[in-house]
Amino acid sequence: MDADHHISGKKPNRLSHEKSPYLLQHAENPVDWYPWGEEAFKKAKAEDKPMFLSIGYSTCHWCHVMAHESFEDEEVARVLNELFVSIKVDREERPDIDAVYMNVCQAVTLRGGWPLSIFMTPEAEAFYAGTYFPKTGRMGMPGLVDVLIQIAAAWQNDRQRLIEVSEKITRGIQPRAGHDAGPRLETDTLSKGYDQLLQAFDSRWGGFGSAPKFPTPHNLTFLLRWYRRSGDRGALKIVERTLEAMRDGGIYDQIGFGFHRYAVDEKWLVPHFEKMLYDQAMLAMAYTEAYQVTGNARYARVVEEILTYVRRDMTDPEGGFYTGEDADSEGEEGLFYVWTPAQVQGVLGKERADLFCKFYDIGPYGNFEEGRSIAHIPIPIDEFAARENVEPKELEQILGEGRERLFAAREKRIHPLKDDKVLTSWNGLMIAAMAKAYQALGDESFVEAARRAADFILARLKAPGPRLCRRYRQGEVANPGYADDYAFLVWGLLELYEATFDLRYLEEAGEFNRVMLELFWDEDHGGFFFTGREHEGLIARNKEIYDGAVPSSNSVAALNLIRLGRMTGSPGLTAKATEAAKAFAKRIKAYPSAYTQFLAALEFMIGPSHEIVVVGDLGRETTKALVDAVHRAFLPNKVLLSRQNGEPEVRGRAPADVSSAVYLCRDSVCGRALTTVNELLSALREAGAVTEAGLASRP
Repeated sequence: MDADHHISGKKPNRLSHEKSPYLLQHAENPVDWYPWGEEAFKKAKAEDKPMFLSIGYSTCHWCHVMAHESFEDEEVARVLNELFVSIKVDREERPDIDAVYMNVCQAVTLRGGWPLSIFMTPEAEAFYAGTYFPKTGRMGMPGLVDVLIQIAAAWQNDRQRLIEVSEKITRGIQPRAGHDAGPRLETDTLSKGYDQLLQAFDSRWGGFGSAPKFPTPHNLTFLLRWYRRSGDRGALKIVERTLEAMRDGGIYDQIGFGFHRYAVDEKWLVPHFEKMLYDQAMLAMAYTEAYQVTGNARYARVVEEILTYVRRDMTDPEGGFYTGEDADSEGEEGLFYVWTPAQVQGVLGKERADLFCKFYDIGPYGNFEEGRSIAHIPIPIDEFAARENVEPKELEQILGEGRERLFAAREKRIHPLKDDKVLTSWNGLMIAAMAKAYQALGDESFVEAARRAADFILARLKAPGPRLCRRYRQGEVANPGYADDYAFLVWGLLELYEATFDLRYLEEAGEFNRVMLELFWDEDHGGFFFTGREHEGLIARNKEIYDGAVPSSNSVAALNLIRLGRMTGSPGLTAKATEAAKAFAKRIKAYPSAYTQFLAALEFMIGPSHEIVVVGDLGRETTKALVDAVHRAFLPNKVLLSRQNGEPEVRGRAPADVSSAVYLCRDSVCGRALTTVNELLSALREAGAVTEAGLASRP
């Protein structure tokens, strides 16, 4: 996109020198944008102007709307350029800035979202906030031009009040040190989390709450752990209903695969059409674990489809994974994805098109806008086959061939923008997803993709120290890594080690975890700050704990600490995980369903948990069969190690007295050698590592 900036003849602004796709989208605005940096703040102080901070991301639909209405408009630009100093921030590149000012917006307006619009002093202290503003007021929303003029007038005539407001807001968003600390969390917190999710569950349509409806896959992976612990089939029912409804819904791209961001309705029919890497990663993990628990082959197919989409459309030639795809093309949200019966008929012919359209609800009046339809599956394929008097296998073949032909036709359309930057954190999630999918499904292409991405990150985004950087794009690396970059990459490397037993990945995970403790750990109150000691100081320094669209850095880091502690025999790391749990105990205990990724760490902490040590040549069929049995089973509270090469972190734990064996260990004490798959599974059951529910439904 940045290569095209001079074609239109518009004068590029300062953002034209950036690499962020979001900033480059605004590089020809008449607004005199600055990137976040000292130059903008110096200008505001020198000219005695308030500042306008606009935060968004490249695939954000309403960011595009506000840009078109206001930031491309000469009148708005004139007001901003005369009365303000304006800054653009990509929230995906600078999540630290976004988190601070989103807290401001939520404190001021009790809501948040993007685009995020902040008005602040030259000292970066906010006094007014909002999200999307139309150019002129409508439907009760204030217009941006009016807001700008009023704020500029207040800055000139009533500045002391604005400064007092900004100081009050800044005080209000400061974290309260030690406020969330509490006693050790126990099983009752897990049970309470399940009860809250059960209350929020939509039994008719799946998912939680009403419209808009988000996937929240970490809710589902926690519920699978609760099902394993308790045997309560209600937890499994929630997971299965939600996974089935999402896969059948319009939130899933039925033609090209992959999930859209969320559904605007309770039925999962109408999505917000952007596609994000983190959603693909977390949902692939949820479907993988559901397959491990239930053996339902459809869940395995969904995993394969998601990862097909990621490898096909979201992978850099060097192996890293791209960030996301836009909702809009040709100025319309969803246009790339929707169909009319005539369009389908033009590709498939009348007879096949009629059947295809009936199955996917592509009707003459449309289920979306302007007679267009979002492909979805209103009734299960078996029911449809019976209704249409078609053999299910024949129907599957017809639909599969039709989907491939429609996909080929769709590829000729104008595509939505692809955000091709590579973020360390989200790549860590996808590495974890690919490695877990390989373990459960055995597809070598998944672990190869995970390896390539991990090697890309380690080659391109690892700096001396070692330190991680946040973003790579077109040869440029930018911004020191945040807590989620370290935590998520460590997660991915641990999963990759357990998939491959390549000691290098375990060593890298341990080293990055050490650096994360050094840079981000709160020595006074426990837990990890989102920004490190070497980051730019902002008006507040926060700790992430809420598990929202993605898990929080503290939730993922807590589980990493437990796993690394067990893998390396380092009780100090396990103790740090306990400290992290205590640091947030009061908040988690009050409303545990908001912290379901942390509940997964807590579930591991409470136990029972085990170390599983593989001994023997990994190329030997008997060893591979044992490893495969562990990989395919749902064993969330275990670490898996190999002493094939006498790795120092496991040396001495198990005697290598047989050619192929697995040792089941607890508290650093290992049992007898298990040399057959049946022996292994029986021992896991007896030790409580797998419940009867988990074994009975194992693929």
